[in-house]
Amino acid sequence: MLSINRDRYLGQLIDKKDNGLIKILTGIRRCGKSYLLFNIYYNYLLDNGVDSKNIITLALDDDRFREYRNPVKLSNYLYSQISNKEEMFYILLDEVQFAISENELRGKEPLRIYGILNGLLSLGNVDIYITGSNSKFLSSDIMTEFRGRGDEVKVYPLSFKEFYSSNLFEDKYEAWNEYSTYGGLPMILTRKNDEEKTKYLRDLLNKTYISDVVERNNLKGDVVIDNLVDILASSVGSLTNPTKLANTFTSNNIKTSDITISNYIDYLIDAFMINKVQRYNIKGKKYINSPFKFYFTDIGIRNCRLNYRQQEQTHIMENIIYNELLIRGYNVDVGVIEHVIKNSEGKQQQVQLEVDFICNRGNNRYYIQSAFSIPNEIKMSQETLSLDKIDDSFKKIIVTQDLGKPWKNDKGYLIINILDFLLNQNSLDL
Repeated sequence: MLSINRDRYLGQLIDKKDNGLIKILTGIRRCGKSYLLFNIYYNYLLDNGVDSKNIITLALDDDRFREYRNPVKLSNYLYSQISNKEEMFYILLDEVQFAISENELRGKEPLRIYGILNGLLSLGNVDIYITGSNSKFLSSDIMTEFRGRGDEVKVYPLSFKEFYSSNLFEDKYEAWNEYSTYGGLPMILTRKNDEEKTKYLRDLLNKTYISDVVERNNLKGDVVIDNLVDILASSVGSLTNPTKLANTFTSNNIKTSDITISNYIDYLIDAFMINKVQRYNIKGKKYINSPFKFYFTDIGIRNCRLNYRQQEQTHIMENIIYNELLIRGYNVDVGVIEHVIKNSEGKQQQVQLEVDFICNRGNNRYYIQSAFSIPNEIKMSQETLSLDKIDDSFKKIIVTQDLGKPWKNDKGYLIINILDFLLNQNSLDL
């Protein structure tokens, strides 16, 4: 059986172990949360002296355990398994949304699962881990209900480094071609050919991701959501906003409003399908409300949605860099530098230069440009123009697909190949 180490997430779970909070694993469906919890973390507990009888596991989406979808029976079962008040017990629950009624989902009744888990925590010898990731239990719902007692672990599809560690590829270039085409959902590695990979992604997109959004938000028969996914997939990395998108629909004879578009974008974000990135004025030190950029959580889902028609490596690479920065725990914005130039008439004109990504974590900040290729000095000048206008001392990096070892130009900017960037967890500090 293929097994990929997910050391980053395991480390987070280890750090949060026994902290008195409910650990909540969130992320797009099929990104590996269940395997992380029931295999990787379970085995870690065993290897570190926890007796198997003290690890209570329950997959509520498994029909064999359907009786425990009843909150009362679930509560009785969990309490019955905690047989010794002097020993520590670990509860691992998968797909907890199956223990939630329709009235609870609609906010008409209190969320009983929260009361059950909170009560178990009060025993003092229980550590709880849960996942929940479909249309009935998404991230925003979870953290609202568990505010103050929940500790979120965001799980993403495989990074390129994790993907390459499968040892299924002759070299990193073959792995890149696969990853940049079919993405990093773990099960894609088990599909043997292009046809099977495409079918897997298409079925997952249509029968799981989009159907979850439609079901949760009562959008049956609505043509806007389907078309919106298409438009966002086509415009990855491009600036847009709900008004502009609504106008696109109008030009295609589909009547909708910017408010509807804004709501539908939020639905897709809640389902972990896409991320919205704000622009940040670097000199003005303030956020710009509109327009935004959107990136797909998994590039394979994006490519499949477009039937692999728009395989622009520039946009694909940019999306993958963005996802990698999130995986590494950075907060990511698009940078804007306001700059004054003389136009063709000799008059001063203010223009906005763009920095692809500003990433922050703690006191560390990096400015990153994604450039498919820099074949000459003219292209180098174009790619560094916005970086040149930044007057602070934080590190500036250009990621490219050009072959060659990482190097620094005469301005001290790091130029690094995309594969070196992705495979070296410390690549930003070279």
